[in-house]
Amino acid sequence: MKKLITATIAATLLASTALQAAEVKIGFVTTLTTGAAVIGKDQQNAVNLAIKHMGGKMGALDINLIFADDGFKPETGKQATDKLVKQDDVNFVAGYIWSHVLLASRKSVLDAGKFLISANAGPSPVAGKLCHENFFSSSWQNDQTPMAMGEVLNQKGVKSIYVIAPNYAAGKNMVAGVKRTFKGKIIGTDMTKWPSQLDFSAELAKAKASGAEGLFVFYPGKAGGAFMKQYQQAGLKATLPLYTTFTVDALSLPKFQAAKFNDVLGSQFTQQWDPTLDNEQNKRFVADFRKEYGTYPSFYAAQAYDAIFLIKSAVEAVKGDLKNMDGMRAAMKSANYPSVRGKYTYGNNHMPIQNFYLREVIAGADGAWTTKVVKTVYEGHQDPYAKDCAMK
Repeated sequence: MKKLITATIAATLLASTALQAAEVKIGFVTTLTTGAAVIGKDQQNAVNLAIKHMGGKMGALDINLIFADDGFKPETGKQATDKLVKQDDVNFVAGYIWSHVLLASRKSVLDAGKFLISANAGPSPVAGKLCHENFFSSSWQNDQTPMAMGEVLNQKGVKSIYVIAPNYAAGKNMVAGVKRTFKGKIIGTDMTKWPSQLDFSAELAKAKASGAEGLFVFYPGKAGGAFMKQYQQAGLKATLPLYTTFTVDALSLPKFQAAKFNDVLGSQFTQQWDPTLDNEQNKRFVADFRKEYGTYPSFYAAQAYDAIFLIKSAVEAVKGDLKNMDGMRAAMKSANYPSVRGKYTYGNNHMPIQNFYLREVIAGADGAWTTKVVKTVYEGHQDPYAKDCAMK
C-alpha cells in the first residue's frame, strides 16, 4: 500500500511538472483604461501580433499571455503586478509605459525571483544603483533620447532653448538628458503638473517672451495632443521652433492630420526606432501591423513587440527549462534575437546600447502622415547611469 501511495504521489508530481513545463506564462502590464489607453492598446496589438508571428509558441511551449491594466496609477500598477506574480505565478512580467508605475512595481517582480522586462519606461534609478540581474529593457534609458536631441540642437547651431516638461520621473529625466548634452543656454524651465494639467498657455507665453531660439518639450499621450494644438494656435512655429521627444508619434499623427495641425509636418524629434528602418523583422512588423490594425505602429508598439521576442530568445535558449534562470538571463544579455531596431547590445545594467536617429514628420506615399530617418545622431550609445550599476 505504501509503495502504491508513493508511486501515485510521484506520478502526480511528474504530471504537475509536465503541465507547468507545457507553457510559458507572461504577464504584460500596460494602460488599458483612462485617456492613456490608446498607448496601452497599441502595445497590446503589438504583443498579440508578436505571438501570432510565433505561432503561439516559444519553442515547444505554449504561450499563456495575461494582460493587466495599471489604470495610469502607480498603486494600481503595483496591485496588478502583485496579482501576476503571486496568483498567476507568471515566469516573466513585461510592459510598463510609465516610469512612476515601473518604480512602484519593480520590487514585486524582482523580489519574487521573476524576470522584469520594461517595454518603455527607463527611469534613471533602475539603470544605476537599482539595477538588477533580472531586469532588462527593450526600449531605452529615459535620458538617452533627449541627450540625442541636445546633440541635434548643437549641430543646428541653436544657442538657447526654453524647456517645458511634466513634473514626474520621466519628465525630470528628459530635462536632465537634454541639459546633459546641449551646449547652449537654457533660459527657462517649467515643470507642469502630471497628468492633470492640459492647459499650457501660461508656459507658452513665458517661452515666447523669453527670447529663446527654440522650445524643447516632452509630453506623451493625451498631453502631447493638447500641447501641439496650443502651440499651433499660438502661432509660434516661425519664431520659436519646436524640438520634442515622445510628443509626436504614430498614435498622435493621424489625429494631428485630421485636425489639420500642419505645424507638425516637418517637425523633428529623436528616437531609437523608425518604421522605415531597413531590416527584415522591421519590414514584417510594420507591414503586418498596418494590415492588421490599419495604422502605422508607434514606438511603444515596436518596443512591446521586441520585448516578446526577447523573452522568446530566453525560453528557446534553455529549451523550455524555465527553472534555468542563469541560462535565460545569459540569452537575454546576448540580445541575440531579431529586433525591429536592428542589432544592438546590452550594457552591464541591462539597458540597450543602440543607435539613435533624428526623425522627421512627412506625408507618406499614400498621403498619411508618418516619419522618416533624417540621420543617425548616435551610434551604439550607452546611457550615463551604467557607471553607477554594480553589475559587471
